[in-house]
Amino acid sequence: MVNVAIIGVGTVGESVVKILQENKDIITARSGKEINPIIGVVRNLDKKRDVNIELTSSVEEVLNRKDVDIVVELMGGVDEPYKVVKTALENGKSVVTANKALLAYHRYELQDIAGNIPFEFEASVAGGIPIITALRDGLSANHIESIKGIMNGTSNYMLTKMINEGIDFQTILKEAQDLGYAEADPTFDIGGFDAGHKLLILASIAYGIDAKPEDILIEGIEQISNEDIQFAKEFGYSIKLLGIAKRIGDEVELRVHSTMIPNSEMIAKIDGVMNGVSVIGDRVGETLYYGAGAGGDATASAVVANIIDIVRHDKKSPMLGFKKPLENTKLTLKPTGEIETHYYVRIEVKDRAGVLAEISKIFGEFGISIETMLQKNIDDNSANLLILTHLTKEKFILNAIQKIAKLDSVNSNPYMIRVEK
Repeated sequence: MVNVAIIGVGTVGESVVKILQENKDIITARSGKEINPIIGVVRNLDKKRDVNIELTSSVEEVLNRKDVDIVVELMGGVDEPYKVVKTALENGKSVVTANKALLAYHRYELQDIAGNIPFEFEASVAGGIPIITALRDGLSANHIESIKGIMNGTSNYMLTKMINEGIDFQTILKEAQDLGYAEADPTFDIGGFDAGHKLLILASIAYGIDAKPEDILIEGIEQISNEDIQFAKEFGYSIKLLGIAKRIGDEVELRVHSTMIPNSEMIAKIDGVMNGVSVIGDRVGETLYYGAGAGGDATASAVVANIIDIVRHDKKSPMLGFKKPLENTKLTLKPTGEIETHYYVRIEVKDRAGVLAEISKIFGEFGISIETMLQKNIDDNSANLLILTHLTKEKFILNAIQKIAKLDSVNSNPYMIRVEK
């Protein structure tokens, strides 16, 4: 018999308990042992929980219990969960977590602390999609060339509605909040930070990169307009909030931002609250992983799968899936300014002679070649210039935009979306 403690019995924690109890027969058959949730930790014992296990508010009590074999951490946050998980591992207990923020900051320290003690975290990225297992195990014979992921259902839901129904950003944000897809403060989702934490976890498994959220490019979807969406449609693109990891030589670029991608790409077809991750391996080619990226049952499904895996295999492999550097030459993080891609730029200008020449001249100064340019009138006095560039570096486009923003003929700061072809 294997006993499980759940630290944080909220929506996901309740679902973990129910799955372990209600699917007990099939779980026992698949794991080879009976797995029992025996205790949960909550902040408020007066709040009613839909579970029939013992509850306590004392984390220390649970971590020191000798009859607890596996600790499931579902607290959220960074500092306090780190202390909890560290103590659990030091006490010899296996750990399962769904906490992407914890891993975005402390995954390498926790791997060192864990040693041969099983530490699993499938639910930390893309909910019920087994992308961690796919990268760490299923694709372990491959050099990973790239990862592109829709890893935040809130942003994907909002963009899908904006594209398909022409709803403006603020209206669809309120709808997402009313439906429970977006928090009262949605910054973590629509600002790209949630996806950034998840990308860092995947990049560690794929490339051995030890970076923190502050080290990588993270932008959200807050400034996307219907004008941008119409341009994308006209030229055969969809707009998605993507987490992107690419290996180029001995460097890895990591970035999260709104992205125009061709409608022909598989990942462009993932709509609504669903998540999807495309992985290209040097031997297998492209593989796509699709499914529910959030929600109590989907996330709990991944948590319970990790518990079963620990019980079934008594795993002693490293948490991130490698015992030595993955490459002969250690891969390093590519500086953000050196990233190369195509760019879409929206510039609101005064509708008068010579404006286009001014802007084209500045692009030329930074060696930026324009592929496509459209003008959309706003009123009698102003217009939007919509520009698509050829391949250029991030530092050049940023310098050009900064200089363009200072022109008297420009009404507001230009807005940029990166384009992946």
